[in-house]
Amino acid sequence: MAEHLTKETFLKKVFNYEKNKEWKFEGDLPCVIDFWAPWCGPCKVVGPIIDELSEEYKGKVNFYKVNTDEEQELGGAFGIRSIPSLLFVPKEGKPQMTTGALPKETLKKVVEEELLSSAA
Repeated sequence: MAEHLTKETFLKKVFNYEKNKEWKFEGDLPCVIDFWAPWCGPCKVVGPIIDELSEEYKGKVNFYKVNTDEEQELGGAFGIRSIPSLLFVPKEGKPQMTTGALPKETLKKVVEEELLSSAA
């Protein structure tokens, strides 16, 4: 299952935007962050896929969820305007954001190409 992040856990595990102006990834593994809300229909489609991928890539990629209703500051910090928004965070380099409910195969392709190939 993907881990739900609060602002506090986000600052520790992903990026401490209060301390750093430049991007500095805090995690040990590349990660995918699903910005979602309980009322969002497409989010309900993406949620189970994120959970499945978190099992498939266990130990290689971390999967997190941020409820933008509860964590409005995090949504604001990343300029989230539409949900679901997925942030793909490699160990090195800048993260990439995508919006909309992407199919599982597309998400796997991005994980493989953007997160795992750069880690090799």
